[in-house]
Formats: sequence, C-alpha cells, structure tokens
Amino acid sequence: MATMVRLLRQTDQIVEDSYERKNEAELQRQREYLSSVKIQANFRGSQVRSYFTHLNNCATVIQKSWRGYVGRQSFRVIVKNSVLIMKLNHFNAMATQVQKIWRGYYVRKYVYNYYSQKRYLEALIVKNAIVRSELEDYTEQQENLRRRQTEHEERKLNEFLARKNHHLISTEVIPGIYNSPFNPYPSEQEFLLRSVAPLKHEKTKKIGHSYDPTCKSYECPKPKQLPPIVVKPQGPFRDPTEVQKQRYKGFQPTLRVATSFTSLEEARQILKAEEWVTRLNDDIFQPFKRRDRKYEPLLHSTSKFGHLPFGTKYYREEFLDKHITPKQFYMMQDPEIIE
Repeated sequence: MATMVRLLRQTDQIVEDSYERKNEAELQRQREYLSSVKIQANFRGSQVRSYFTHLNNCATVIQKSWRGYVGRQSFRVIVKNSVLIMKLNHFNAMATQVQKIWRGYYVRKYVYNYYSQKRYLEALIVKNAIVRSELEDYTEQQENLRRRQTEHEERKLNEFLARKNHHLISTEVIPGIYNSPFNPYPSEQEFLLRSVAPLKHEKTKKIGHSYDPTCKSYECPKPKQLPPIVVKPQGPFRDPTEVQKQRYKGFQPTLRVATSFTSLEEARQILKAEEWVTRLNDDIFQPFKRRDRKYEPLLHSTSKFGHLPFGTKYYREEFLDKHITPKQFYMMQDPEIIE
C-alpha cells in the first residue's frame, strides 16, 4: 500500500519526465528530418545540375556537328556556283574571241572589201565630177534666165516710161530734150521715144442704173444700187440700202423644215449600224453559257409576262388633277419643234 501511495505521489514527476523526453525526441526527430531533407536537396540538385551539364554538352556537340555539316554543304554550293560562273565567264570570253575573229574576217571579206571600196571611191569621184559639172551648167542657165527676165522687165519699164513721156519726142519744128542741136546725133532715149506709141488713157464708160422699181417677183435679179437721190427727203425715213435688202431678202427655211422630226431615231439607227459593223461577236451576252441547257434568267429580272422594264422605262406617280396642262410630258431636242 505504501508503495502504491509512493508511486501515486511520483506520477506527476513521471508524466513530466515522459513529456520532456517525448519533446526532446520530437525535436531530435525534427532536426534529423530537416538535415536529411537538406542532404537530399543538395544531392538531388547536384545530380540535376550534372545531368543538365551533360545535356548541354550533348546539345553543343549535336549543334556543332549539324552546323558544321550545313556549313560544309553551303560552302560546297558556293564553290560549285563559283566554278560554274568561272567556267561561263571563260566560255563567254572564248566565244567572244571566236566571234570577234569571225566577224573581222567576214567584214574584211564581204562588207568592207578594200578593192571594192577603192573602186567605189573612184566611181564616186567620177560621179561627183559629173554632178558638179551639171550643177554648174544648171546654175549658169538659171543665172542667164534671171538676167534675161531682169532685162525684159527693165525694157518693159523703159518702154512704159517712154510711152508715158511720149510728149517729149522731137518734132520737125521743135527738137526734144533728148535731141539737142548741139550734139552730133540724138540720144538713145530719143530713138526709144520714136519706136513706141504714146500711152492711151481709156475713158471709163458710164454704166446706166439697172434698177427696176416695178419688180413683182422676188426671183428677179437684184439691182446693184438704188437710183441716186439728189436731195434727201425730210422725215424719219430709213436708209434705201437697208430697205432694198429687206425687200429682196431670200427665203430661209425654218427649223421644222431644215430638221427632220425623226432625226433622233435616225441617228440612233446609224449608231447601231456602226456598232454592228465594228462588233467582233454577234452572240448576245449571257452571264454564263452552257451547252447542255439553255440559259434561264433570274426570278427578279423576269416574269411569265416578259422581262421587267428596269432601266428602260421611267415610273412616275401621276396626279392628273394637279397637272397644269392635260398634255403629256415629253422631251425634244429643238424647242422650236414643240407647238
């Protein structure tokens, strides 16, 4: 019993000791757990880093190998193109050389032959001499022709002046100014005056007035001028010339007579005929054309009563009670045709 009492008294101490040991164990366990986690983290980090390093090294090797392969392929293509260009340049140079030699031979042989060129130049010299001689002859002929014309004009002028001054000729009683008694013989002007006839002055004939005041028809010949009026009549009279023009004015056709009433329709027919002449295809335009069946127009553009007059007919609301005139409205080109 005493032992039981003593144990009961020590129960609290035992519980506290157990709690303290439990707490210490828990703390130790926690420290061990954290240590193990840190160790595992460091190990796994080093492992992953070493793996990444290995992967980077592998990727570097792969990229190096691939880039080297691509570079070698590109270099081969560049070298191949360079060799091809060098060959083409060489071949072109050789072809140019061959063409140069052949063209030189052909030109020297057939185009610019020395002997044929020499013969051509000799013939050209002879032809130039002939042309120069002909041109000199032609120039001399033209000069002689101009000189003869000038002499003829001077002779005609001298004859005209001699006829005009024919009153200065000498007579049997009085010598003229060109026939001086102190000279042994007359001058050339005196002989010229004797060889021509005096200038005649034709008198103008008076033309009678052909004015006929009794004209009854407008088709009669129009008189050239009205009879002269000695004294102007007093009063507000019009000019006789204006009265005459008004009286003998011819008929002028009106616009109705000069222009056809169907000129617009005729012009349209002419335009259609010209368009038909210049047309390349006589087939009517259709949106699409199929050989197996005929074109069927759309529903909104046709009906069972025929094609709707869209674009060819103007629709207007009619209010006959508001119209100014019962006549229908229409447009015409010439306003004088509208009655």
